[in-house]
Amino acid sequence: MNSTTQRHPLEKQLNKLPSEVKFCNRCVVSNQRPRIEFDAEGICGACRHADDKRHNIDWQAREQELADLCDRNRREDGYWDVVVPGSGGKDSAYVAHVLREEYKMHPLVITWAPFEYTDIGYTNFSNFIGSGFTVISGHSNGAVTKKLARIAFEEVGDNFLPFIWGQFSFVTNMALKFGIKLVFYGELGELEYGGSTAHKGKSGLPIEEWVKTYWKGTTVDDLVSYGLTHKDYFSENDFEPFDLQFFRLPTLDQLVSGTEIHWMSHYRFWSPQENFYCATENTAFRANSVRSEGTYSKYTSLDDRLDSLHFFLMYIKLGIGRATADASQEIRDGHITREEGVELVEKYDGEMLSLYFKDTLDYLGIEEDEFWTTIDSFRLPHIWRKVNGTWKLRHTVGGSGADD
Repeated sequence: MNSTTQRHPLEKQLNKLPSEVKFCNRCVVSNQRPRIEFDAEGICGACRHADDKRHNIDWQAREQELADLCDRNRREDGYWDVVVPGSGGKDSAYVAHVLREEYKMHPLVITWAPFEYTDIGYTNFSNFIGSGFTVISGHSNGAVTKKLARIAFEEVGDNFLPFIWGQFSFVTNMALKFGIKLVFYGELGELEYGGSTAHKGKSGLPIEEWVKTYWKGTTVDDLVSYGLTHKDYFSENDFEPFDLQFFRLPTLDQLVSGTEIHWMSHYRFWSPQENFYCATENTAFRANSVRSEGTYSKYTSLDDRLDSLHFFLMYIKLGIGRATADASQEIRDGHITREEGVELVEKYDGEMLSLYFKDTLDYLGIEEDEFWTTIDSFRLPHIWRKVNGTWKLRHTVGGSGADD
């Protein structure tokens, strides 16, 4: 176990990363992305899945599966028959639109609100509601959430962890509350963007895998327990048990009793750019007027002022940032070449936070020097090296690293 993981015992992924950095020969992602798999030709699992999508999957048969699934769950009594987790972003807007217009389902859209909306994020959310969807929006206890976000930032290296818990837990709790047995998410990121291929060909991810995969192995109870016994994060007087309810999943027994959770990417060819066009045309989705920090795109992950920190932390911990994620996906979809992707990554990956930096510090309740001390504590020695007092990546996809 290296010193970084010793300092951060709640971060359960970093100690499993390969010690030698390698990049996919087709896209620009590296083998530092947790759970990603490279084959003997040096091509990542997400690129191989992109090949399968084009050549090996019978999409007509998959769409028939989707039609049959909807037929089994469609209601004719005016009640909702499917829950769509949605923020008004392009992907959830696409899923909700397709289910309602093409499969005549009756979606109830469940939103777990961002930490702090951006102007464009709230505009898109409002436009989505105005396009004709019923939406329930959940907001956690703000004071408690800020404390959880700070612990997650300092101890797990991901300020977004409380949002990720709520994004899934609130949705499943609401599905059970309203007796809706079908829940439809967008894409299975493990296949689309790089991760384990263990669930290849399956329409969804088993519930018990969520904590290990998307929650980085850490639950809200793990974080609270740590926060009560370390530093001065908070005391038991700072929250009530019900303040944590929507950060927790329903029990497995409840979920297994009939709730089905599916991914649209299993049934329909998943293309974020096509989703953008669909959302623009049908739910008045709008791209941002400027590119997002750390990348070149203007229409992905626009909702939250603290979103940039989430991606910046990925860059610090793994050596790959937001531009890597966007470029890799667009290479696989055939929208840009690998050479173009390399140039974009070298230009934008790891761009310093600026636009919402003060908002981020204020939300987390920390000073700037504390912030950078925490950031540096997550730099792994096989990924980073100091050169003349400045941190540099040892290896980059464009060969500009300190050890390249």
